Amino acid sequence: MLISIALISLSGLLMGRLCKKISFPPLFGMILAGIIIGPYVLNLLDTAVLDISADIRRIALIIILIRAGLKLDISDLKKVGRAAFLMCFLPACFEILGMLILAPKLLGLSVLEAAILGAVVSAVSPAVVVPRMIKLIDEKRGTSHGVPQMILAGASVDDVFVIVLFTTFTGIAHGEGISWISFVNIPLSVITGIVTGLFTGMLLYLLFEKFSVSIPVQVVIVMSASFVLNQLEGAASFIPFAGLIAVMALGTEIKRKNAQAAKLLSGVFDKLWIPAETFLFVLVGASVAVDSLKNAGLSAVLLIFGVLLFRMLGVLLCVLGTKLSLKEKLFCMLAYMPKATVQAAIGGLPLAMGLDCGQTVLTVSVIAIMITAPLGAFAIDLTYKKLLPQNKN
Repeated sequence: MLISIALISLSGLLMGRLCKKISFPPLFGMILAGIIIGPYVLNLLDTAVLDISADIRRIALIIILIRAGLKLDISDLKKVGRAAFLMCFLPACFEILGMLILAPKLLGLSVLEAAILGAVVSAVSPAVVVPRMIKLIDEKRGTSHGVPQMILAGASVDDVFVIVLFTTFTGIAHGEGISWISFVNIPLSVITGIVTGLFTGMLLYLLFEKFSVSIPVQVVIVMSASFVLNQLEGAASFIPFAGLIAVMALGTEIKRKNAQAAKLLSGVFDKLWIPAETFLFVLVGASVAVDSLKNAGLSAVLLIFGVLLFRMLGVLLCVLGTKLSLKEKLFCMLAYMPKATVQAAIGGLPLAMGLDCGQTVLTVSVIAIMITAPLGAFAIDLTYKKLLPQNKN
């Protein structure tokens, strides 16, 4: 197991550095490293590591969202209020609509199968988007109109919305019928997640103030509280609850109560993200079923680019009528493309469920990761200085 951990760390860092040298996003190299050392190519990773791969990736996501919360200023988010709300679900709805139109024609799927595929593919990747938005906030790029804050918040809620739709569509495919309560649970899970996260953040702030807790100990406590919030998502079956949103709300409340403490905490989590990012993307690559790519054709690639156009149209509708400039609107459309973590996590579930569309869903999910993760990251990194003005204040 220790050799596997060393392989993941060193291969991810090496491939990431090589990609950076040729002006490619480092995450592309990390995903490629994972594919090479993973079970579908060289098979160098211990099964014990692969068995806990989902948990390791989850920890990395928690670190991302803690960082996001500690840097997110709610007053900045209010500047784009309506647009921020629409970004949580409208782009995903447009992408699913595109899948319903294009997938039956290109892949011969039924409408329900296309809906299941759309629910998998339409989730934006917080693992790709959130770190880049944090970087923009630090550099004060686009912050005068709240662009990175809006994308950061939308990308976090988007996944909750899409996963609920996926559960609903697969339930229908198994003959369970349409459960309207599932759609009601979407806003409820977001609200309960925000409220619980804010309450936990307030308790932690009071704890840190009363007992003068050192920064390293604060980091341990915040991480532990975040793990508990994440675990509540599965345990609280009697009430819908979005654990990852609660984690981000926790960080936001700490920043609201004590900006200086949040800045110190954020600095530590920035350093923790370096190994977390490597493990996250290498393990995403290791989960990519290379065998499924052999069955992929031009139709699947065209489908991915086709539904991306629908998604970009949805983003454009979200930001219409706002104070954002044309360049800022274009950046929002580009920044909402990447997919990786959700597709790696649930792309194989329809096949495991025995659904007829399972293999197709897995194949398209793999293609979506390989195309949109590096493409979206590259688009953000290449254009943000040209499209987003720097806030000098």
